[in-house]
Amino acid sequence: MARRIETTCVQGGYTPGNGEPRQIPIIQSTTFKYDTSEDMGKLFDLEASGYFYTRLQNPTNDYVAAKIAQLEGGTAAMLTSSGQAASFFSVFNLAGQGDHIVASSTIYGGTYNLFAVTMKRMGIDFTFVAPDCSDEELEAAFRPNTKAVFGETIANPALVVFDIERFAKAAHAHGVPLIVDNTFATPVNCRPFEWGADIVIHSTTKYMDGHGAGVGGCIVDSGKFDWMAHADKFPGLCTPDESYHGITYATKFGNAGAYITKATAQLMRDFGAIQSPQNAFLLNLGLESLHVRMARHCENALAVARFLSTHDLVAWVKYPGLEGDKSHELAQKYLPNGSCGVVSFGVKGGRKAAETFMKHLRVAAIETHVADARTCCLHPASATHRQMNDDELRACGIAPELVRYSCGIENADDLIEDIAQALETLR
Repeated sequence: MARRIETTCVQGGYTPGNGEPRQIPIIQSTTFKYDTSEDMGKLFDLEASGYFYTRLQNPTNDYVAAKIAQLEGGTAAMLTSSGQAASFFSVFNLAGQGDHIVASSTIYGGTYNLFAVTMKRMGIDFTFVAPDCSDEELEAAFRPNTKAVFGETIANPALVVFDIERFAKAAHAHGVPLIVDNTFATPVNCRPFEWGADIVIHSTTKYMDGHGAGVGGCIVDSGKFDWMAHADKFPGLCTPDESYHGITYATKFGNAGAYITKATAQLMRDFGAIQSPQNAFLLNLGLESLHVRMARHCENALAVARFLSTHDLVAWVKYPGLEGDKSHELAQKYLPNGSCGVVSFGVKGGRKAAETFMKHLRVAAIETHVADARTCCLHPASATHRQMNDDELRACGIAPELVRYSCGIENADDLIEDIAQALETLR
C-alpha cells in the first residue's frame, strides 16, 4: 500500500524489527568488523551489500537517505556533507574535463560560483540561460558535449519558479538528464520527478533539518533515465570502471541504482564528503515534522508578502504565492499547495536603506541561513552573493536593495509588526 507523504515523513526509510530501536539508531563508528577477508572483499567488489568505512557509507545515513528517496518518489539516494557537495557530486558524476552543462542563471549564488569558477577550472564549461528564455535561446545553449541541465524549483533568493516540464523536455530531446535543486519547495510542495526531472538534490540544512542544527545535502535518483540508451554520452556509467574492478554501473545496477552507486563508489570514496551520522539523525528528526512546518512557513510568508506589497516604503515584493507575481502562474502549476517561506523584497532607498531596516528588526535575526523554524533575513548582495559583479547579480535577480526574509513558524502578526516598526525607522 502506497503511503501518503505525511506518513512517509514520519515513518519512511526505517522499519524496526521485533525488539529493535523505534528511533533510527546512530551508528557512530568509522569502521565495521568482518569475520574474513573474503567477506569484506565482496563489499569492495560490490558483490554484497554492507558497510566497511563510514567515509563511503553509513547505516544511519542510508536510513535517512531512503526516507528522502521515498518522499521524492526516487529509487536511490545518498546523503552528503552539505548542499554544495550535493550540487558538485550531482554534476561531476556525469561530467568531466571537456564536458558542458546547461544551467539556469537564477540558481543560488554559491552554486553559480561552484559552476562558473571552480568547476570551470576543472575543465567543465557551463552555459547559463534565463529561466524564461525563449525556446530558441534554450536550444542554442546545448552542445554536442552537453551532459546535463540544472535548475532550482524555486531560485534562492530570486524566487523564480523553474519550468521543470519545459526544461526536462529540452534535456531529454538532447539525450541528457535534468537535475533539479528542490531545497526551497521540498517534496512536500513539489516532486520534480513527476514533471520529468531525473535527479533531485537538496541542501538538507534548510527546511528538511528545519532547526539550524546540522549542515547536510542529499542526492536522489528517479531511476527513470536510460543511461545505456545514451551510452556514448556517459562512459563513466556505461563502460567499465577500472578504478572499481571493471564494473559497468549501468549494466550491473540498472537505471534504478547505477547513478547513486557510481557516486558512492567513485566520488564519495575519493572526496569523502559524507554527512556525519549524528547530523543524519538530527535531519531525520526534522523530516518527521516537515509536512507540518511547511504549511506554516507558507502561510506566514504569504501574509508577510501581502503586507509588504501594500507598504509605501517597499519598492517591490517577490513571492511565488502572491497574486500578480511573475512566477505566480508557474507556482499554481508546480506548487499549488504552497511554495516556500522565503520572501524577497526591495526597500526604497537602496543598499543603505536595506541595511538600516535589517538593523532594527527584533524578531528576525540577520543570519547566513534560510528556511529555518526561526525567522531570519539576509542582504544577499553583501553576503551570499558578494562574489558576483553587478552584471552577474542582475542576471541572478539580485538588486542592491534586496532583502531575503525567511519566515519561520512563529505567529505571523508578530513578524508583520516587527517588519512594520523596522520600516518606520527609514522615514
